[in-house]
Amino acid sequence: MTSRTQAEWAELAKQVMTPNYRPAPIVFERGQGIWLYDAEDHRYLDFAAGIAVCALGHGHPALSRAISGQAEKLLHVSNLYLNRPSIELAAHLTALSFADRVYFANSGAEANEAALKLARRHMQAVRGENRSGFVCTTRSFHGRTWAAISATGQPKYHKGFGPLVPGFSHVPYNDLAAMDAAINEETCAVLVEPIQGEGGVIVPDPAYLPGLRRLCDDRGVLLIFDEVQTGIGRTGEWFAYQHSGIAPDIITLAKGLGGGVPIGAMMCTNEVADGFQPGVHASTFGGNPLVCQAALTVLKTIESDDLLTNSRVMGQALAEGLRTLVDQVPGVLEVRGRGLMCGLGVDNDRIDRAAVVAAARDAGLLLTMAGPDALRLVPPLIVGRAHIEEAVSILRTVLLGAR
Repeated sequence: MTSRTQAEWAELAKQVMTPNYRPAPIVFERGQGIWLYDAEDHRYLDFAAGIAVCALGHGHPALSRAISGQAEKLLHVSNLYLNRPSIELAAHLTALSFADRVYFANSGAEANEAALKLARRHMQAVRGENRSGFVCTTRSFHGRTWAAISATGQPKYHKGFGPLVPGFSHVPYNDLAAMDAAINEETCAVLVEPIQGEGGVIVPDPAYLPGLRRLCDDRGVLLIFDEVQTGIGRTGEWFAYQHSGIAPDIITLAKGLGGGVPIGAMMCTNEVADGFQPGVHASTFGGNPLVCQAALTVLKTIESDDLLTNSRVMGQALAEGLRTLVDQVPGVLEVRGRGLMCGLGVDNDRIDRAAVVAAARDAGLLLTMAGPDALRLVPPLIVGRAHIEEAVSILRTVLLGAR
């Protein structure tokens, strides 16, 4: 089996795996820092980071030691009992945020499911059983489970899965008047991303998130922020809401939290947490000691290596590099984002994004598409200036050659 070529592995994958992905025909074998290496030992500069997951890059010694050390001690006990890594991680997360309580899940979609269930149960207990509706936004993305795709404001994710879960409505992102008009006596919560990731790396106006907070307070509904992609230092703060000067009632996390191992988290205030009583919601693997030890190591390494500062400084350097492409490449329109969450907006009539992603990969740079009109660059938080310069240089060459 190990003697197969990369092409043979790719062909075997087509035969034995469900066809719901369109993976590039490369098989990664190892990674080190910002770099990934395929089965033929070709090297790639990783500005995809597992879709904003690998906060510490690949093969980070502290994370590797934490995972192997915990695996030798304890892998799983379930939530019928306590384990120390999950308690430590919950305490660390609450110390970094507005939240008082944490529920652990296995993914961002599961964290969002927990948030939706908690919001509905809490509001029905305190405001009446008619409080069941959620107002979400267009171009949003909240996951692939049934309630999560119902909350997602992109019809392409709904096709073939109807009828969707009732109780979800959608208004344009960054539009306070539309949100105000949509909230009614049946609304229990507003759910938004503080920066839309899959929607195209869309940063709202500075007044939008504070306006949502005031609106939810005035109308007596909860405010939920989906920070699955924006959380854990991606934007230069621990959480993107911290740029806005306000806090939500509930927040969801995943992706960068585990640095590559699957973990999600839903965090909330004490008041809202009372909606979850014993037996109401659960996850067999949620709070697993292995993944919690990994996540705790991610948080401590971000602190010890001052990666929040690096996210801000290198994020500015990446944005500045990308802005040179706006001037140099016809069809490149704008740079979006914050910190190390960057989107390059393009004119689809002039630039074939899929072709650019493929050509960049062939040239040794990994990036992704986001939304209807953006190329997305979300490197690990350990990225350096030389990596950024190389990535921008490759992208410039590819874009000029793709015209």
